[in-house]
Amino acid sequence: MDFQKKRELILNGNMKKVILTLALPVMLNNFIHTLYNLTDTFFISKIGGNEVAGVQFVWPVVFLMLSFGIGMTTATSALISQYIGAGDHKKAGNMAGQAIILLLGMSLVFGTIGYFAAPYVVRWMGATGTLYENGVAYLSVMFAGLFSQFMMNAFNAIKQGQGDTMSPLIIGALSVGLNIILDPIFIFVLDLGITGAALATVLSTAIFAIYGIVSVFGDQQSLAVSVADLKPNKKAIGKIVEIGLPSSMGQAMAAFGFTVLNVFLVSFGEIVLTAFAIGNRINSLIMMPAMGIGSALAPVVGQNLGADNIDRAKNAVWTSVKLSTIILIIGAGIMLPFSRGIVALFSTDPEVIASGTEYLRVILISVPLMGYFQIFVGTFQGSGHTLYAMVLMMGRLWALRIPMIMYLSNSSGFGPSSIWYAMVISNFLTCIVGLGIYLSGKWQKKVIKTRRKKVQEVAA
Repeated sequence: MDFQKKRELILNGNMKKVILTLALPVMLNNFIHTLYNLTDTFFISKIGGNEVAGVQFVWPVVFLMLSFGIGMTTATSALISQYIGAGDHKKAGNMAGQAIILLLGMSLVFGTIGYFAAPYVVRWMGATGTLYENGVAYLSVMFAGLFSQFMMNAFNAIKQGQGDTMSPLIIGALSVGLNIILDPIFIFVLDLGITGAALATVLSTAIFAIYGIVSVFGDQQSLAVSVADLKPNKKAIGKIVEIGLPSSMGQAMAAFGFTVLNVFLVSFGEIVLTAFAIGNRINSLIMMPAMGIGSALAPVVGQNLGADNIDRAKNAVWTSVKLSTIILIIGAGIMLPFSRGIVALFSTDPEVIASGTEYLRVILISVPLMGYFQIFVGTFQGSGHTLYAMVLMMGRLWALRIPMIMYLSNSSGFGPSSIWYAMVISNFLTCIVGLGIYLSGKWQKKVIKTRRKKVQEVAA
């Protein structure tokens, strides 16, 4: 489907078809990456030590750095989608070029800082012995290759802002395919262990991220992005930062919150930390449809707000809620009876299996809540009102989950289970807050300024 047909579908097509058409490639992309994560966990678990715990322990730190780039790509996608909805393709293309320059610079600065700070950060988190060694080995390589993930995110944002979710699927599938091939080679053949797993991830992402960025330029592309758009424009970059900063802060504080959560997990022992890591990998399978729908919803909301179709943007949200609820309940119902057997695929330790099974069952029962969370975040990010998304992301962890874990973990009869139940309760309360913000209607105001004449010319 070409650029204009996709725009016409988003602005005027059947809403269920719109959401599913955009969401299915995202779901497949998420599935492919989830499959990789499971495969990566499988290979790392065969090294023979506590490498899985090491990766889980430091991953929130990686995400902490990534969150700054994610915020800017969220802003980029929102701006591009609203300019396209308003018919201003020139400004949409310029925003794409400015985002590439901004994200490249940020990745080089953050990557360098993170590489040298890795040993101190892991030590500060309380890791010792092999957990410290594995954490530093993985974290250092991931920071050194941070630019690859930033550029991949930039490519995805540019395409998704246009309503093109198929191109990120293709690039993502190729990247993951190469990653799966390189994992056993680097880990076992070259005997690089956990460092090899990180190198495989960085290399496979870098190759296809660079290819993706190069591909957005040229006459054959639907959105006109030229080399001239790479010339820094303070006003455009300022707009991206203005909209992206709240999202970045929300992502960063959420990532830091998960870092603190890992500190609590370590206090219960590496068995609980490993169970949490395995459970999260499995749970990401069931969350795949909700994440796909939330991601697809953002450009639909953005383009319709850009075209002043507020009622249609609202229709997109409630259609997404219905689709997400149905899909998640069916998926959880299928996986729930086999929870123990699924966890046992990734560990032979009876204690890890027992803890991981309890966690997975609790999360599966409450899985629609995470779907609603993704939809509210997608709505507020697509509208460009990232401050509301920040409130949800930060509030869920810092105002609700972490205080509840601190309280429940010191209460008799809970122990590690306090973490699982605090996650469910925090998800529920966050969804209530998200609904309140949505009903206020403040997210409906678009964040771009364009002349109405342009919209009329395109419509004609």
